[in-house]
Formats: sequence, structure tokens, C-alpha cells
Amino acid sequence: MKTLGYYNGRIGELDEMSVPMLDRGAYFGDGVYDASMCVGYVIHNLEEHLDRFYRSAELMNIEVPLAKETLRTMLCELVRRLDDPDQFVYWQVTRGTAPRSHAFPDVPANLWIMLTPEKIVPLDQEYRLISAPDTRYEYCNIKTLNLLPSVLAYQQARSKGCDEAVFHKNGFITECAHSNIHILHHSVLVTHPADHQILPGIARAHLIRMCGELGIPVLEQPFSMEELLDADEVIVTSCSDLCIRARELDGKPIGGKDPVLLKQLQDALWAEFLESTKAIAVAPDWAQLQLVKHILLHSNPIPKRTDPARKQIQP
Repeated sequence: MKTLGYYNGRIGELDEMSVPMLDRGAYFGDGVYDASMCVGYVIHNLEEHLDRFYRSAELMNIEVPLAKETLRTMLCELVRRLDDPDQFVYWQVTRGTAPRSHAFPDVPANLWIMLTPEKIVPLDQEYRLISAPDTRYEYCNIKTLNLLPSVLAYQQARSKGCDEAVFHKNGFITECAHSNIHILHHSVLVTHPADHQILPGIARAHLIRMCGELGIPVLEQPFSMEELLDADEVIVTSCSDLCIRARELDGKPIGGKDPVLLKQLQDALWAEFLESTKAIAVAPDWAQLQLVKHILLHSNPIPKRTDPARKQIQP
């Protein structure tokens, strides 16, 4: 398969899939999601992404229809159905299918999975950024489907030929439209604390841990726009951007003053990434594997769509 979509037991190419119009994700964005990169059919940091996914669902009072162990096994099985071993792995859960009402319906949740070919961003790439006011609500620590402010900010960045938008609020930097942002200043990593104003990024956590291994001090505290502009290096991280240097903000050059320390961090994180995406020789739990194979065996494949241009017109 070139791509793969899964929806409550239905499987097919993404452009052949459809979902009910009454799915609460369609009209309320009432759901949570998570995502990671897959290299050589091995999903990077899957356990940490699953933990965050189930934590987000719990904070939203959504019961994921599969146990964590079952979903883990299913994702690992599904990625092997794609032709390309390197993929973007995305999954989400919505609060179910019901007529539009703000009140929670008493219905089971809907599980979506989407797999597409994608490569991780090379670490030698450098980003150009724009700044944007942070107009989001106070639930940024939950990975919800409600991403309109981020979508608008990112589109503004792309329309200016840039790679990301940096949010600022009350004089301080929070995060980017779909990444975390950090600065190196006097050989210290400074990053916004993991509170309700940012998403607790998995790549962010690995960056902090790697700093500990390398003896680089870390300050989890807000930093201002002025501090960002004056920083020795500015770093953007996400599941696909492990440790990317930013070189420009609103047309002004930034960073570039401590390339040796930045390269040390990038090399260490890349080595960790390669090690974590090696083929794992440990067999999955037999019971979970059999359960997933049963679920997938009884899934309803989506029939190939007939090209309308080829249909014969009946007299």
C-alpha cells in the first residue's frame, strides 16, 4: 500500500476512506491525537507517544476503544503494510458519532490511524521563523484536534517563505505552531516549563535528558523575545525535527554563535535516534498480537473506487 487509513475496523488507502459526518471530530474537533516518525518499519519513541496520547484522552474524558498494549501492537503491525518503510504515523481518537450537541453522548469513541510515507528532517537544515501572538486557549498541554490558531500562524509563516511561527504571550515565548522552541545562552539550555501553555514535546524531553548526559545545564523557565534574539543558538524540536537550528526571525539573523555545542547536541540526538529505530528483536506479546491479528482479519477493506470517467453511460 502507498498510504493507509484505519477507522473503527475499516482499512484502505487514505484517498478511499470516509468517515461519518456525525463524528464529533468533524464538527467540534472533539478528540486528541499523537504522531511519530517511523524508520525501517520501527516507530520512534512509540511508548512515550502512547503515554501522552492516553494521558490527553484521560484529560478530555475520552475512553480510547483499545488498550494501550493493543494499540501499540496494532500500530507496529499496520506500518508493515506500507511499501515505504519510512513513514509519518498519526493516530487520533474522537468522542464518537452522534447528532451535534455540546453535551457528551453516551457512545463509543472512534479510532483513526493514518500512515503516509515521510522522511525525518535532516539535522543540517536551518529554519526561518516569524513571530505571532499566542491566541490559543489554556489547554495547550493536551494534544487536542483544536489547532486553528496554529494552522493560521503556520500558514502565515509559509506565505512568507518561512518554516515555523514562534508564539509569544505577555512578553514571553511559549512554543511554535507545531514545535517546541529553546535557546542556548552561555552554554545553558533554556526552555519554557511544561505547563498548560505548551505541549510537553517528546523531542523536548529527549533534548533535556541529552543535555543532562552531556553536562549542559538546563533552565526550565520562560524566556523573552529579547532573550531569543540575543541567544547563542535557537533550537526547534518536534517528532520530525529532532534538533533543528533556527537562523532567522522576522527577517533578522539569530543564533549561529555556538555551533560547536549545537553540533554536539545534534550528533548525540541523531545517534540516539538511529539506535532507537533499529529493528527490535524482541517478539511482541503473543496474546496482544493474536488479538490485533483478529481485529485486522475482520476489518472491512475499502473497495477500490471506480474511475467515473470510465463508467459506461447506460441508455
